[in-house]
Amino acid sequence: MTDLLSWFSSPARRRPMLRALVAAQVLYVLGVAGAGYATTALGQKVMLATTPIDPRDLLYGDFVRLHYAISETPLSRWQGPAAPQRRQAVFVLLATGSDSFSTAVGVYPQAPKPGVGQAVLRGWVTDVYRSSFNLRFNLERYYVPEGSGLRLEKAGRLHPLRVRVSIAPWGQARITGVEAELK
Repeated sequence: MTDLLSWFSSPARRRPMLRALVAAQVLYVLGVAGAGYATTALGQKVMLATTPIDPRDLLYGDFVRLHYAISETPLSRWQGPAAPQRRQAVFVLLATGSDSFSTAVGVYPQAPKPGVGQAVLRGWVTDVYRSSFNLRFNLERYYVPEGSGLRLEKAGRLHPLRVRVSIAPWGQARITGVEAELK
């Protein structure tokens, strides 16, 4: 019986494995990019109100850290059998209001079935208080062209920013745009 090391040392056996490894890496990168484009193209569009925080970082360049209005939710919206726990995955049922912003109707431990005009956004509990809890959605950082982060921060102090989010049927969410609300 030949040992494993000598079996792998044969060039005839190494080339197909190397090709398979490179092909797997290329497919992974294409899959990640394709999932992002599919989320934007196939996802349900919602509009969220947010305020920007800390728009610059020396290492990362200009970005806007976003704090959503739905990130702080009253405990009365919790629909689970037990109280929410830190780091727990949750599903926020969103409904579009008359001002075109989506608001949280309920927060569930399992994905609810959305009705007409509703969407489900996946998030995580960050903090639990006596009468409320905070959520995170992995949509809190939005990179902007150099020099425009400060402009968005100033606009966000006056009125909430409008963040367009696309939520794919499989649960992935992606920011498709941030704009200042005109009043």
